[in-house]
Amino acid sequence: MIIVVTGAFGFIGSNIIRELNKRGFKDIIAVDDLTNGNKIRNLIDCDILDFVDKDDFIAEIVRGDYDNQIDYIIHQGACSDTTLQDGQYMMKNNYDYSALLLEYTQKNEVPLLYASSAAVYGAHQRFVEKREFEGPLNVYGYSKFLFDQMVRRYYENGVSAAVVGLRYFNVYGNGESHKDRMASVVLHNFKQYQSTGKVKLFEGSQGYGNGEQTRDFISIEDVVKVNMFFFENHINDKEEISGIFNCGTGNARSYNDLSLATVNACRVEQGLDKITLATAIKDGIIEYIPFPNDLANKYQCYTQADVNGLREAGFNATFSSLEDGISHYVSFLRNSN
Repeated sequence: MIIVVTGAFGFIGSNIIRELNKRGFKDIIAVDDLTNGNKIRNLIDCDILDFVDKDDFIAEIVRGDYDNQIDYIIHQGACSDTTLQDGQYMMKNNYDYSALLLEYTQKNEVPLLYASSAAVYGAHQRFVEKREFEGPLNVYGYSKFLFDQMVRRYYENGVSAAVVGLRYFNVYGNGESHKDRMASVVLHNFKQYQSTGKVKLFEGSQGYGNGEQTRDFISIEDVVKVNMFFFENHINDKEEISGIFNCGTGNARSYNDLSLATVNACRVEQGLDKITLATAIKDGIIEYIPFPNDLANKYQCYTQADVNGLREAGFNATFSSLEDGISHYVSFLRNSN
C-alpha cells in the first residue's frame, strides 16, 4: 500500500508518519519543502519509502506520473503562518495545491484526508461545520475556507473516493520546534519559563480580561488519533466516511489556564509545589504584554469545537485534559534537552 503524506516533515505530518510506522505502514512517500532543513529531525526515527520535493511532486501529479500509483493521500502540507499577508503565496500553497490533489484523488479513486483549520470560523461564536458559521478573518483562514467550499461542491455531485477534512483547533506537542514564532503558546511559555522563570501573555482584548482569551487546545496525540480513525475507516470499511469535521476537544480553556498548566508542569518536573493563578500573577511569574495592534480584528479570542459531527461519525475516544496533555509535553521537552 503506497501512502503519500504531504507536509511530511512538519508538525502534524511527521507525527502521523510515526503512528503509521507503529501500525506497520512504511511504504510512505514523504512530500515536503525542505527549505528549512531543521525539519529533518522530525523524521529521523521514522521509516519511509521515498522523499519527493513538493514542487517536483506537483509537477509529477500534473504530468500523470502517479496515475494509479497511489493508494492513499494524507495532505498536511500548507503555509500555516496565520499572520502572513501575501495572499498570492498563501492561495498557491494552500488552495491551488489542495485543489490539484482533490482532482487527482477523485480521478484515481484514492481517499483523501486533508488538513483544514478552525480559522475558517473567524469571529463566529459557534463552531459547527456549516456555512452560516464560517467567516475567516485572514488570508490563511480564507485559503482553508475556500478549499472546504470546493470539497462541498464535490460532495454535491458525488465523490468517487472518500474525502475528509479536519478542522484543526489549537494543536500543541512534540514536533513543532521548527515552527519558531508560529509554534504553540505551550512551547513559547515553556521556553520562557526555562530561561527566565516567567511567561508572557497578551493583555485583554475585545472584552476579554488579561489572559482570558479562550481557545480549544488539543494535543498532537489526540490529533493523530482522529486522523487514524478516518484512515482506518477508509482502508477497512466498505462504506467510507466523507465530510468536514472539527478536530478539537470541545472544551475551551483560557490562556491563563494554559500558562498556569505549563508553569506547574515545569515546577513538578523540578520537584516544586504547584501554584495558583493568583500566586503566579502576584509573584510576576505570569506577565501580560500589550495586545499587538496588527492583530486587532484578526484574532480569534474564543474557539470551542462542536464535536457532535465527529462523534456521530463514530470517533469515541476521549481527549486528554489540558493539564494532562501539557504535563506529558513538558516532560518530553525537559527529557529531550
